Amino acid sequence: MGQPGRMDALMKPLSVVVASSNSKTTQSLVHALYNHFRMVNAAHDLKELPHLISQHRADVAVIDLEFANFNEIRQFSKEFTGTTFVCTHRLADEKMWAEALAAGATDCCTASDVRAIVLAATQTKPTSQAHAA
Repeated sequence: MGQPGRMDALMKPLSVVVASSNSKTTQSLVHALYNHFRMVNAAHDLKELPHLISQHRADVAVIDLEFANFNEIRQFSKEFTGTTFVCTHRLADEKMWAEALAAGATDCCTASDVRAIVLAATQTKPTSQAHAA
């Protein structure tokens, strides 16, 4: 039997789309995520995001909550069930985290916490939504 760490490394998502309202943050995150994923693309506006998710068959979408609201996150997660959604915000807090999970995201992290984003992106999607009321 192989080591658990090796199996996790083999199962990492290959394609990521990043969407942020701040172009500097987007570029920084895209650059940092290239160290962890095979393909990383940036959406420049909300209309481009679903197109890029479809076009690149994105395994993960990292979306800034200043770029898209919770209703939009909810809609994207219903439309793209095979994509893991990770929300970011410069001031992410517990309330925002809970709302992001309720909208279908796997986590809500600060945009500068690349480690947390990568961990959330590589986690297996839960089969039930235990966080729903």
